[in-house]
Amino acid sequence: METQLSKTIDFYYDFVSSASYVAYKRLPEMVHNAGGTIRWKPMVLGGVFKAVGNAGPTSIAAKGNWMFDDLERICARHGIDFSVNPNFPLNTVMALRGAIAAEKIGGDVHGRYMDLMFKGAWADDDDLSNPEVVMELMDNGGLPAQEIANMVQDQAIKDELRANTEEAVERGAFGAPTFFVNGEMHWGQDRLDDVMSALDRDS
Repeated sequence: METQLSKTIDFYYDFVSSASYVAYKRLPEMVHNAGGTIRWKPMVLGGVFKAVGNAGPTSIAAKGNWMFDDLERICARHGIDFSVNPNFPLNTVMALRGAIAAEKIGGDVHGRYMDLMFKGAWADDDDLSNPEVVMELMDNGGLPAQEIANMVQDQAIKDELRANTEEAVERGAFGAPTFFVNGEMHWGQDRLDDVMSALDRDS
C-alpha cells in the first residue's frame, strides 16, 4: 500500500532570526499557490544553538556584516522592507510564546501577530526584548493584547515552546529557519526553491 504523503511544511523559526523573516515574507504565498500548508513551529534559537554547539553568524564580525549586507540585497530584490535592528540580538521568548497563544485564539489573529512581530524586528527596529514594546505592537495592531499577554504566562504555552525547541534539535535542526517536508530537512532562507521542490515531489 502506497503511503500518502502530506503537503505540509514544518517551519521552525525565531523572530530574532533575520533569515526567518525573509523566509516568512516569501514562503507562505509560494506554499499557498502550490496548494500546501505551513505548520508554524516557533522555537528558541539560542536554545538550539546551545544544544548543538552552534553560534550565530554575528559571533564572527566579518560574517555577520556580510550576512546583513546579503539580506539587504535579497530583500531589495524581492521588495521586502528590511532594517538591521540596532537592538540585536533580541530576547524573543515572550514574543514566541505570544505566537503560540495567537494561533490558539484562532481567526486571523495569528497571521496578524506574525506580521507585526517580524516587521517590528526586521523593518521597524522595535525591541522585542521589551514586553512593553510587544504589548504596544499588539495594541496598535488591533490584537487582543491583554488576552495574549495573559496566555503567555500559562505553563502549557511555555512547555509548548520548550517542546518545539527540543523537537527541532531532535530532528536535526541547528539554525533558523529550518523546514521539514515529509521528514526531509532544509535550512536557510536561500533554500525555498528546494523546499517547494520537495513539496511538489512528495505531494
